[in-house]
Amino acid sequence: MIFLSRFPKNLRCSEKQESRCSFLRKRGIHQVGLWVCECHCGASVTSFGNSRLESDTWNLSNILCPCRGPSSPIAKALCSWKDYYEWRCIPLQSPVSLLLHWPLTVYHAIQLAGLGSLTSEISKLRIHYLGPEKELLQLAVFGELHAVFPGVFVQIELIGPAVPHHRDGDKIDLHSYAHCIEQDCDCRYKNENASCSIGHASSAVTLQLHRGYYHDRFLDISKDSLPHLVIAPNAGVAAYASWLPTIELIKEINVPAVFSDYCEEACNLAACCINAVTNQPPRLPIQLNPFRQPMVVEDSPLHLPCYSNCFLFAM
Repeated sequence: MIFLSRFPKNLRCSEKQESRCSFLRKRGIHQVGLWVCECHCGASVTSFGNSRLESDTWNLSNILCPCRGPSSPIAKALCSWKDYYEWRCIPLQSPVSLLLHWPLTVYHAIQLAGLGSLTSEISKLRIHYLGPEKELLQLAVFGELHAVFPGVFVQIELIGPAVPHHRDGDKIDLHSYAHCIEQDCDCRYKNENASCSIGHASSAVTLQLHRGYYHDRFLDISKDSLPHLVIAPNAGVAAYASWLPTIELIKEINVPAVFSDYCEEACNLAACCINAVTNQPPRLPIQLNPFRQPMVVEDSPLHLPCYSNCFLFAM
């Protein structure tokens, strides 16, 4: 597809010539840490174990990953992976975009919903994140929200049936960034501090896990305040009837909601389902997500190129 030219060159080439396993193995990150579920032979969400975070380490050198705060604030809104890599001083051969598409899609959704300016005016940003699955094994990457929302307390409620019973209600405070693999990197002692300062007031990212469907858990989760944004990554709205009462709820509370999916056709079907429930077209039209995961999904059941968080729209 034409838009692949916008991705880091190494990821484009690897996609055409080698499997995910081969790509990860060559970089020493196959079946380890945050990368463990990035190929078919890795862990599944059902293995989401007893530790509070499966890993908080990139298993990469500090040259290749954002283990510390940015050297400068964001001068303008980030619009591509190239913008992000340059701002964070990471070389394009780094594979971190394969994991950072989760928090960067949240960042982009905030911009699309018109809430970008709000983050400079409020002290707390409340997000309801629907249907997490693989993310549950990669929670440490959400620490990057420190960098893109400096001085803001980001509170994310992750709600979905994939949350294990024994983790329902768990709260994870990310006071820092995921570590690099270097033993002498200052990210190790800086990240031991309880707060993260990036030339602004201290910030924090709090994740809380909730098992179940959004429409069943909403009243308990939102008893004190409504979210600023609802986001549903790789939602598959058209594939699951359980989305219908959730769509009705989102319409009722009238909060911006951004949905993503693996391909444009899935978003078209989702938008039709939502229109059937709300009698309203998408608030934002279906569009490419500049922070989609830049490696094709292997063995997709669809006869189309599919990428995690590839297209998105809003209601």
